[in-house]
Amino acid sequence: MTAWITTPIERNLLRGALDLERSARGLLPHRLPAWARQQFPDQFLARAEAAPSGVRLAFRTRATAVELDVHPIRTVYRDLPTPADGVYDLHIDGHLAAQTSVPEGDIRTVDMTTLSETLRPGPPGTVRFTGLSAGPKDIEIWLPQNEIVHLLALRTDAPVDAVPDRGRKVWLHHGSSISHGTSADSPSTTWPALAATLGGVELINLGLSGNALLDPFLARVIRDTPADLISVKIGINLVNTDLMRLRAFAPAVHGLLDTIREGHPETPLLLLSPLLCPIQEDTPGPIIVDLDCRPQACFRALGDPTDPTRLTLRVIRDELSRIAEQRAPEDPNLHYLDGRSLYGERDFAELPLPDAVHPDGAAHRRIAEHFAELAFGNGGPFAV
Repeated sequence: MTAWITTPIERNLLRGALDLERSARGLLPHRLPAWARQQFPDQFLARAEAAPSGVRLAFRTRATAVELDVHPIRTVYRDLPTPADGVYDLHIDGHLAAQTSVPEGDIRTVDMTTLSETLRPGPPGTVRFTGLSAGPKDIEIWLPQNEIVHLLALRTDAPVDAVPDRGRKVWLHHGSSISHGTSADSPSTTWPALAATLGGVELINLGLSGNALLDPFLARVIRDTPADLISVKIGINLVNTDLMRLRAFAPAVHGLLDTIREGHPETPLLLLSPLLCPIQEDTPGPIIVDLDCRPQACFRALGDPTDPTRLTLRVIRDELSRIAEQRAPEDPNLHYLDGRSLYGERDFAELPLPDAVHPDGAAHRRIAEHFAELAFGNGGPFAV
């Protein structure tokens, strides 16, 4: 019979979270601090920031068995395919060693037409990894990137210590659902997580599905968060929500960069434009879900491509390149990278977007490899 040791889950065992909330269901990691969460009423953003993309438990132990009690809340959208249960990735000494899922938890159903929600409560479940080697090792448990997870208890059959600082640089990245990893295979195989591994850095992922929208509070969060490397990927959500017109776009980008520079005046800062997305290269948003697509639902754009005030991906890339060039004389640590160098025409031909917007798992790996080469490689802005 296993002699379990229960270790309190405290901040020193968590990475990638900016805040922790003690709720009725357990300890809830947040990727935005409490003051920022008070500045938006949008439930879509609330769900996105609480979905723990890039958040992982990290500890050192000799344990051969690890259990983590959790209470997940997964979101399903009415009339769309039900997503698979979220995946928990176990890393041992930096390598993916095992994966599992928890079928228990609450189910939140969202009607995309009315935005109404219903919640079906469910019981908590247990993440369980056994048969681990008995020697000392560093363990990371990556939480699912696509569902909210309340943490209840951590049990092991040997004592647990926090992992000491390994001297790695901290990379903070902000982007859309692609950076969030909504369609990735698992939490440690989103493109930012894979790129962080290739670059040998610690990741803080502020990819927020559907919500990379130049919000001022997000700029202040980045400004106030300690980081050695920063990247911001801007564009796709502004186009597919049809949130902003061309007149407002450039000043808003300058405002984002100015605010970040208040807290990080000389930190390498990489401005990333959108990846290739054919349906929005020259057609503005908004986008809608086309339920008649086969074999799965997909997106299509509804905007007027003849309207010169509307944002498209091509317009945004031109503007971001121009802004970076304009600021370069006074900000030598600001860099620009065209997102099509991460996923472009050749990549699309080989690895098309299954729903016309989001890359699949293989494309996430391709994007990570390209980013690691261009950002972390020799001569790159993030070369370590």
